[in-house]
Amino acid sequence: MSLDPPAMFVADARGLDFLNSVATPTDALVDWIADGPGLISWLRQGGLVPADALREIAARAMPSELDRVAGQARDLREWFRGFVRDWRGRPLGSDAVKDLEPLNRLLERDEAYGRIVFHRDGDHLALESARRWRSPESLLIPIGEALARVVVEEDFTHIKACEGQNCTLVFADHTRGRARRWCSMGVCGNRAKVAAHRRRKKSP
Repeated sequence: MSLDPPAMFVADARGLDFLNSVATPTDALVDWIADGPGLISWLRQGGLVPADALREIAARAMPSELDRVAGQARDLREWFRGFVRDWRGRPLGSDAVKDLEPLNRLLERDEAYGRIVFHRDGDHLALESARRWRSPESLLIPIGEALARVVVEEDFTHIKACEGQNCTLVFADHTRGRARRWCSMGVCGNRAKVAAHRRRKKSP
């Protein structure tokens, strides 16, 4: 796998960060889940799958298996991109449920379970959620959960596309006045400031 720049997590919602796993951070398009190793790396950077589970799956899976799951993840990404594009800017209601059937079918494949563990720091027992990572396909489940959290926790009227020229990133605007315009002030925001400054200098 090529040495791509670190993945971008600027959306304030991990499910939207998944949509941003293909972007043009500089001049060239980068797809952080272009192959199996890329998917493993993105999941590790995003903290969606425990590191030991990622190591175990990567060690026992054939490279072609991981590449195939990465392809499924890209398909899921583009399906959800279409859902966000269709619903962004308006509240979700009961009529959105039918459009979410592909996501519900993915979530139905989960092998999550609860277990009682002892927390030494708090000196108490607790019920903890865990998951069986039986196959590379199980890596899609936490992505599906992140997408589901976007659906049920985010106000779609506040999901925005970056206003930067040629920028394709989306984000959840959690600012007080809902005035966020850029994926990052340090990237697109700064470019816009420089462009505005140049325009002012050219003006008579």
